[in-house]
Amino acid sequence: MPNLKVNPDHLPVLQLLEQCPVHKPTSISCQVHAADQLGIESLWIKHEGERMGLGSFKALGGSFAILSLLCEAAGISTNGRVDIQDPAFREAAQSKTFVCATAGNHGLSVAASASLFGAKSVIYLAASVPEEFADRLRQKGAEVVRAGSIYEEALAAAVEAGENNGWILVADTSNSNYQEIPALIYQGYSVLAEECRAYFDQHSDWPSHVFLQAGVGGMASSFAAHIRKFWPGEITIVIVEPAAAPCLGRSIAAGKMIVVEGPVSNMGRLDCKENSLLCYESLSETADLFVELTEEEGAQAVVDLAAIEVETTPSGGAGYAGLKQLLDRNQIPASAKCLIIASEGALS
Repeated sequence: MPNLKVNPDHLPVLQLLEQCPVHKPTSISCQVHAADQLGIESLWIKHEGERMGLGSFKALGGSFAILSLLCEAAGISTNGRVDIQDPAFREAAQSKTFVCATAGNHGLSVAASASLFGAKSVIYLAASVPEEFADRLRQKGAEVVRAGSIYEEALAAAVEAGENNGWILVADTSNSNYQEIPALIYQGYSVLAEECRAYFDQHSDWPSHVFLQAGVGGMASSFAAHIRKFWPGEITIVIVEPAAAPCLGRSIAAGKMIVVEGPVSNMGRLDCKENSLLCYESLSETADLFVELTEEEGAQAVVDLAAIEVETTPSGGAGYAGLKQLLDRNQIPASAKCLIIASEGALS
């Protein structure tokens, strides 16, 4: 991260990710006119559509997890720089196959990272996932398998295939029996928060409110934990979910993990009816407020952001929609300095 002061605690993660040839920090824009229009002091937008040529923050999680797992298989320490051309690394990579189920960006991250480092990938898709997306996965070097009509059925098939074939399951959700690899993925996502911290540290200006969209909660929990550990001041952390799938907020309100029911959401990357155990536990301690978005609010955010030349989707613009909702409720003061994450590009 040139010209930025990196937190020493984060150096091992960044040093490993720097071995990925397409890794570089994404930009942050200070939207002065938009802040004036909204009636707040500052608005910053983090642009994850630029991430690693894949158009989403998800690229961080898949690449870091796969790099870490391949280093472990090769007997190479990850506490420092790693030569991905090392014969032991290449041999380990060529012997490994990674498997996951996906409906979007996580699968692209796994496919692209596996191919980049010399490994194989098999990606399971439900029947509902468009064939155009399947073609994108194939272009990244993945073998694509159709299984079931919904994501949960595709995931069950991926888990079974991994067990039967000795493949490594790289799933971005955790439960009581599966936590090590999701934790690596979330550690990769924390680079997003560290890039923001370094930016604000350099400019000696910090947000008062951070809006984080959540599906199973990987990015949100990782970012929120980073704020609580490394950022100064009292920062309000707002978690934004579709009203069709508010699994985190409802679970935390209930004091236990619950599965929610609802229609399919236009915020497809956030349309998760069950959250990740690790994320539930973390956000129970770090989040201040949960916001549920209507489909109309998600769609309007795309229009509003396009007007300031930020091209994204209802999922990517959910943080902005959450900010708008709280402004409409008079829950954000005029002195607020707000950070939102445009978590994916328009074509992700």
